[in-house]
Amino acid sequence: MLDVLYESNLSSLPLLARGKVRDIYAVGADHLLIVTTDRLSAFDVVLPDPIPGKGAVLTAVSNFWFARTRKLVPNHLADLPLAEVLPDATERAQVEGRASVVRRLEALPVEAIVRGYLIGSGWKDYQASGAVCGVRLPPGLQMADRLPNAIFTPSTKAAVGVTTSGSGTSINCARRCGRSVVQSPLRAVVP
Repeated sequence: MLDVLYESNLSSLPLLARGKVRDIYAVGADHLLIVTTDRLSAFDVVLPDPIPGKGAVLTAVSNFWFARTRKLVPNHLADLPLAEVLPDATERAQVEGRASVVRRLEALPVEAIVRGYLIGSGWKDYQASGAVCGVRLPPGLQMADRLPNAIFTPSTKAAVGVTTSGSGTSINCARRCGRSVVQSPLRAVVP
């Protein structure tokens, strides 16, 4: 059976935040250690029973895609080995495989979602209005249909509480974050 990590406890680093799933520690002035725990969050509520190994799987999947897309879009991963950040072997063992050392950057207050298929809240929006986040789509699409072109459907990002999926448009996102911040990753993913 896999070890379960509901909450990390690293005394050698200052804890900055404990989110719904991730614990974030300061690593000097320029870096962070993000630990993905096994906590389960559904509809922005942290449930009491963790899923063994969930944090390790999420970290592996994220790191795979960060590595795969790094030439397309720069990301926050740092080249600092975990052993350098956590020299104590006991502390390191607690988070090994579920921690990422990243550059300290300012987080955007939105979640950038690019859709290639009509599913989830996008499907609900389409049924009601024929559009998703202000992007008009052809009539007659069915649930889970592939979209003619990928679309950008940002959502608001709540630190605590409700994250409103599909609540934004690229225009609102640009107003909130700055046009250049939105345009850079958008050019990389939407033709």
